[in-house]
Amino acid sequence: MGSIPNNQPLKDRTVLVSSSDSSAELTIELERFGARVITAPKLEIHEPESHVALDEAIENLFGYDWIIFTNVQAVDYFLRRFHQLNHDNSELDDLRVCAIDGAGRTRLDEMRVHVDLIPDGHAASRVIDALEAYVGGREAFRTANFLIPRSATSIDPLPQVLEDAGARVDVVPAYRIASTNESLLAQLRALLVGGGIDYVAFSSPSDVEMLAHMFDTTDLSRPLQHVVVACIDPPTMQTAHDFGLSAVVVPPESSIPAFVEAIRSFQNRKR
Repeated sequence: MGSIPNNQPLKDRTVLVSSSDSSAELTIELERFGARVITAPKLEIHEPESHVALDEAIENLFGYDWIIFTNVQAVDYFLRRFHQLNHDNSELDDLRVCAIDGAGRTRLDEMRVHVDLIPDGHAASRVIDALEAYVGGREAFRTANFLIPRSATSIDPLPQVLEDAGARVDVVPAYRIASTNESLLAQLRALLVGGGIDYVAFSSPSDVEMLAHMFDTTDLSRPLQHVVVACIDPPTMQTAHDFGLSAVVVPPESSIPAFVEAIRSFQNRKR
């Protein structure tokens, strides 16, 4: 196999970037060094294909001890359907409510729904630690019933971790994640799961959140376990950490040229 030319150190490397304001400049710079760049499509949130599972969960809320809202979409679409079925927020008083992200917590406050637990971080391990501390030990999970409204395409590890601890968990579709470019969205999910992405370049904290929304997860460690994570600055790196990621590439200054140079240098060291 021939060596890679010095001016094309990212040749045969695939880099995922978001559809943010800086994506055009970032794409140009990465392609200059030979990278294949994929821009993530913008996402849309819609009603679920069917309300059957959600309606059944709402009508049987008395069977749950906890409801976990992982994001603001979960709050909005759950409560919308909850009210459409003529239920009142007071019926949630008998449940413990866990809200994982800030926007979801704010929306619950606005809707006058109590929140019992706010984990210190988004990753599944942080949520489990917070729940364990709240209930007084992992043994209590064996008698706990959790309801998690989210999308049908979620790959969040939290439900499995709870089940492994002995809890009963119902994940019900409350909304559907779509895109104006459905084929690209499907391709991107397949590439990430199949190891077809080499780098993900986050140029802002919202980039991290966008990718988390794509997988409907608060823990990106699973879909990105074989991907090199690059973050443009410390705030973006912190957000990546909150979602279960460790940033391997961070430039000394937060500019697009410095960011791409850091990725290029990292790739040269790998060879």
